[in-house]
Formats: sequence, structure tokens, C-alpha cells
Amino acid sequence: MSDELLLERAEGGDQAAFVQLYERHRNPVFRFAYRLLGSVELAEDVTHDCFLSLIRRPGNFDPTRGQLRTYLYSAARNLSLKYFRSSGRETSLDELSEEPPVPVREQPLRRLLDEELSQKVKEAVFSLPPLQREALVLFEYEGLALSEIAEVVGTDVGAVKARLHRARERLRNTLRPYLNSTLEIVTLEKP
Repeated sequence: MSDELLLERAEGGDQAAFVQLYERHRNPVFRFAYRLLGSVELAEDVTHDCFLSLIRRPGNFDPTRGQLRTYLYSAARNLSLKYFRSSGRETSLDELSEEPPVPVREQPLRRLLDEELSQKVKEAVFSLPPLQREALVLFEYEGLALSEIAEVVGTDVGAVKARLHRARERLRNTLRPYLNSTLEIVTLEKP
């Protein structure tokens, strides 16, 4: 059943239709908000508020302008930006919750390096300016097309490409020293 039909039924009071919409889109919206804000609690609030506004004002979503998925990402983005403006800062890394443990591999040194690299990548992503971070998260983690990202953030595809390029360059520069030293250790590790 399409999102539009489910939303129409939800508008008419069909709770099961709303629950189906919620279950279909909750996790991607939450992941996006979490990757922008770095806080489980804030991401849960943003996700909740996105769906609350959808059910309270279903007329705000216009299926002729795009998909419900991009509408929800836009709403999550706007709520996240509102948080950035009201707080005057970005969330510190200390406020991040623990990620699920990395699967155990055979070599302890390899596992340690993987965990350390994962943390360095997370820190580097959170150090990006918000507009670059959201472009990177939507493209790399959420798998949206450039045109969908442009719709979510309210700009053109060229601006999204530029933000994505700057984000990747900044990550490459930030992680280069760490990646070079990790590659040297891995080379030493092989017999």
C-alpha cells in the first residue's frame, strides 16, 4: 500500500494505517536525526515530532511535490536545525550513546584498529559543518539520490554536490594521518 493511501486513511482516523506509516519510516528518520544531532534522546524527539506534525497537519505533505520519505527527512532536518539555532552549539562527542559492539574478529589488533577507526570516522563526521554533514549522511548513510537530497534541504543538486564534495575532502584531510598510520600497522601485522 502506498504512503499516500496510508496517509489518507490515517487522516480519516485509521490508526492501523498511521502505525504502518510510522513503522515504515521511523528508523530511517531516527537514524538521520541521530547522525545530525549525535544524541539518541534528541533524535527520538525529532522523530516523534515529525510524525506528530504529519498526523496533526497532514495537508502539509503534498504528494505532487515529492515522496513522503523526503518530506519526513525535510521535517527532521528543520527540527534539527532548530535545535542547532536554539542551543548555539553542536552536541559534544561525550553526549553520544554507545554504539553496538563491533563483531569480534580473529585478530585482536585488527578488531582494535577497526573500533578506533570507527570512532575517528564518527568524530570526523560530527566535526563537519551541519550542511555538509546532512548532505553526507543523506547520501552515504541513508542512500538518497542527489535530487532527493536537494528536495529535502531545499536547494539545487549543484549545491548538494558541492557540499558533499567539501564534506568528503574535509573527511579525507581529517582522517589522512590516522589512515596512513593504520595502514602501516596493518602491513606490519601480515606475515
